[in-house]
Parts: sequence; C-alpha cells; structure tokens
Amino acid sequence: MNHQPLDLVRLTIPAKPDYVGLVRLAVSGIANRMGFSYDDIEDLKLAVSEACTNAVDHAYVGGDGDIDISYRIFPDRLEIQVLDRGNSFDVSEVEKRTGPISLEPSMTAVRERGLGLFLMKTLMDDVHITGDNGVMVQMTKYMRRNGVEPHVETPTSYPTR
Repeated sequence: MNHQPLDLVRLTIPAKPDYVGLVRLAVSGIANRMGFSYDDIEDLKLAVSEACTNAVDHAYVGGDGDIDISYRIFPDRLEIQVLDRGNSFDVSEVEKRTGPISLEPSMTAVRERGLGLFLMKTLMDDVHITGDNGVMVQMTKYMRRNGVEPHVETPTSYPTR
C-alpha cells in the first residue's frame, strides 16, 4: 500500500459551529476532483461534519481553540484527520454507551450517546480515534472505480430473451 500521499491539504478552523461548513466544502471539492461518486462524497461530507462537530461540542470549554483538518490524497483513497487539542475522551466508554439506537427526546441526547461515532464508522471504510492531549480522528474512504459494488448484480448478469 502506498504510504506517501500525492497531495496533502491542510485546513485550520476555529472550534465554532460556523466553520464546519467550510470543512464540508473542502472535502466535497477534493473528493469531486479525485473522482468519488456523488454518494461517497455525501458520506465523506457527513463523516467529516460529525468529527468536527464532536470537536466543537466537546474539545474546548468556551469554544476557544482550533481544529486542524488534514486531507491526504492517494490514488486509491482519501484519508482525513481531524485533530483538536482540547479535552480527551475514552472511545471505548462512548462505544459502550452507544448501544442499540433508540428514540431519544432530542438529537443532542442521541449525539451524546455516540451517534456521531457510529455514523463515522458506518460511512467510512476505516476509522481510528485516539485521545491523548486532545482527540485525533483518522478516517479513510477508498475509491470504488467502477461505481458498482462487487456483490451487486449488473444488467449483464440477468438472463436475456
């Protein structure tokens, strides 16, 4: 596997909700340029939003701090790193709390139970979270060149008359 990215794009935003849209725009532009499908771009936008929103909501008391986002561009994948230097947390504790998803009184209650973490892991091919001196979320999305998943039947696999 290639360990050296073709390009590296870095973005630093204030840890405020107003700037999360900028991170979504950046990943959308990069993924579009790489040739990702519309659905994969939507998944990337949602996953990076969740990672940034978690940092905005939990990293810094009073919202004073920065979030660093790195986009590593490879021929076959996009690696995204979201890093804050605020409050760390125990990933395994959040995963235990998540449990089965049920109806909650508000989206905030659901988010606090770890829905953002669940979404990131569902939407991305690989997610690693470390929590020393802040939180670092590393996410990877692989290219699907032909646009058809291997388990999906193609029109040529059906009998013809």
